[in-house]
Amino acid sequence: MLPSSIQISGEPLSGAEVRDICRGLRDNAVRLLSLRGCRLCDRDFGRICRALAGATSLAQLNLNLGVVSSPSRIKQLAEALRTNRSIQSLFLHGSPLTDAGLALLNPALALHPALVALDLGDCMLGDEAINLICGLLPPDGAKSGLKELTLSANPGITPKGWSRLAIAVAHSSQVRVLNLDYNPLGDHVAGMLAVAVASSRTLEVLDLEGTGLTNQSAQTLLDMVENYPTALRSLVLAENSISPELQQQICDLLSEGEEEEEVAGGAVDTQEWGRAREPVAHQRGGGSWMCPSDPSSQMVLMTSGLGDSLLAETEM
Repeated sequence: MLPSSIQISGEPLSGAEVRDICRGLRDNAVRLLSLRGCRLCDRDFGRICRALAGATSLAQLNLNLGVVSSPSRIKQLAEALRTNRSIQSLFLHGSPLTDAGLALLNPALALHPALVALDLGDCMLGDEAINLICGLLPPDGAKSGLKELTLSANPGITPKGWSRLAIAVAHSSQVRVLNLDYNPLGDHVAGMLAVAVASSRTLEVLDLEGTGLTNQSAQTLLDMVENYPTALRSLVLAENSISPELQQQICDLLSEGEEEEEVAGGAVDTQEWGRAREPVAHQRGGGSWMCPSDPSSQMVLMTSGLGDSLLAETEM
């Protein structure tokens, strides 16, 4: 029997459901586990963490929208990740981690041999967290380093933190997808990111939606795309003060480069990346930008999970 997917959204988990989830993890029958926005007691959260620690089939874990809601749960998840060796994608979007919480998780993340995709959007992070994240980017021995990183809606990160990330991306990362949407970056940070993109040999997708950019940033990015060969294929600039004409010029240049690579037989479908990302609200609320809740609440069992192209690639 092929490993299945368990997806539950926005529901309180019953004791029977928790037992079924734990049994599936222990039997290595689950490839994708998504509990986004689910409500469960600390005892049941601990049971799931203990079960996923030894799971060898689990490749994607989605705990978005506040499931990891306290320091004790962060510690339990960190302990599970120290033992687990199979998780390739970890989604914690909308969790109140803060810098202190990420510091608890970081040793397990840094040592995990399979992790290639990490979503820390809307996790109340600051510059100290960026210092830790930069250490996850470069390859290290048998580890490939992160290939997809989401840091959407973390307005506590300052330009100093973003500059540190830009240097890390340019210098030693394997990052192919970088989502920074709905952060107050501004033109100065965008200029540093343009240098990082020009230097990176791997970055294919950069999301700068709603980041406070103007035509000044767009012109810098246009010059970069026009004059420097890069791996970049998708640049998201919506919800910024950028003229449609400049956005179209950038889009046309990126499309030309993608067509040339397709002719050469080097096309890669970047749309497969980031499928489990949360939609980020376009407005602030309660001091931070939060993700809207998902109106659909259901449990789904299937034989093929999200992001299979990413998972298949990392298994090659």
